[in-house]
Amino acid sequence: MEEEKKTTDPSAKKKAIAKEIFSWVRVIVIALLLTVVIRKFIIVNAEVPSSSMVSLIYPGDRLIGFRLSYLFSDPKRFDVVIFRYPVDPEEKFIKRVIGLPGEKVAIEDGKIYINDSATPLDEPYLPEEWLVGNDGLIYEVPENSYFLLGDNRNISLDARYWAEEAMDEGLVDNWDDAEAYTFVPKSEILGKAIFKYYPKLEGL
Repeated sequence: MEEEKKTTDPSAKKKAIAKEIFSWVRVIVIALLLTVVIRKFIIVNAEVPSSSMVSLIYPGDRLIGFRLSYLFSDPKRFDVVIFRYPVDPEEKFIKRVIGLPGEKVAIEDGKIYINDSATPLDEPYLPEEWLVGNDGLIYEVPENSYFLLGDNRNISLDARYWAEEAMDEGLVDNWDDAEAYTFVPKSEILGKAIFKYYPKLEGL
């Protein structure tokens, strides 16, 4: 009996090792598949390269956006969203929703007025006085599209400049066609920013 046990032990040991390896491979494969599904359908990750959203978000901060935020609802004014940059859809931008579909957005002397309202939007998130690109601008937001601005308006490359960028890049050859680049269709909004990590530490 002892001799028979010694003979079968190596085979049993190999089977046990193989079973253990298979178990770990299965766990790794499932984890990788879950990661792909989560990143493709549930969350979107973006890194902030500029100061356009200071003081909410600083350069180097990373954001998690929830892709399903607008599956059954529409973006709301003041939502911070991650979207495909109209001039170069390979780039992800982060801005704040200001104008909604069908609205008229007027920028006058550093204030924003919606649909000829006498009362400007209350924007307590602006980090400083808005002095650049702050007057004499009127936009008619198309249906199913949004008008997006950065919080740090004096340096933000946002909807005020995208038509000009499209012209400079040679994507269009006239201002009428360039105007379409000013707005972001809902289909190009990847998700609502819900979580910031690797944030800037105060005092650094």
